[in-house]
Amino acid sequence: MIATHQLRLAMGKRTLVERLDWQVEAGECWSVIGRNGAGKSTLLRALAGLRQPEAGHVSIERRALSEWPLQELARKRAFLAQARNDAFSYSVIETVLSARHPYHDNRYWENSDDHHAAVAALASMEVDHLAARDVRTLSGGERQRVAIAAMLAQDTPLLLLDEPANALDLAHQVSVMSLLARLCREQHKTVVMVGHDLTLAHSVSSHALLLMGDGRWLAGSVEEVMQPAVLTEYLDHPIDIVRHGERTIFIPGSFPA
Repeated sequence: MIATHQLRLAMGKRTLVERLDWQVEAGECWSVIGRNGAGKSTLLRALAGLRQPEAGHVSIERRALSEWPLQELARKRAFLAQARNDAFSYSVIETVLSARHPYHDNRYWENSDDHHAAVAALASMEVDHLAARDVRTLSGGERQRVAIAAMLAQDTPLLLLDEPANALDLAHQVSVMSLLARLCREQHKTVVMVGHDLTLAHSVSSHALLLMGDGRWLAGSVEEVMQPAVLTEYLDHPIDIVRHGERTIFIPGSFPA
């Protein structure tokens, strides 16, 4: 579905990612994890085609991003930014309907299919009752769920999400992450997301990409990558694991006194 080829990302003189050869297959759910400043958001923006890499390139379905017409690309991948700024007084339904623009072709107004997709996406995020509200009046968690609903309404096979659980309460964190995992499993969509909750990432993801922030990286299944010794090195903090039934819980340890 999406791949990187000898990708290099840098911030000023600092190398974040070096020679990243990475392949994500359709139906896989990947979590990108690492310390603050390791390059997770920078990588996600490069995957979305919103940032040029210092070297190498990204391809979707074996076609370089530079070769995709913008409207076609918008039908192939959707991107959820970490933060957003609502400068205008749009309603919730109008905000979600705007994500249907790639399907309008030569028409301007939305049709019944667009409205159906928008309403269904709002319902899946449990914010359909807010459809007439001004987005600027929403709480942070409500606004985040509306943003995810817009991404779902865009109806792309590839979803790129920067901290989708941001600003959500515990119940909605679990429901949103479970929905993403279900989309991969049942609809064969592909998810690449940035997150900091290791337990939540492990519970829903099939694979993980760890970024060290100095060019080094490690990619593989969650069973291979999310091991205490590996996480302790990459996150620069002791990580312990507790097994509770079928769940794996990650707990930050303490440094020796």
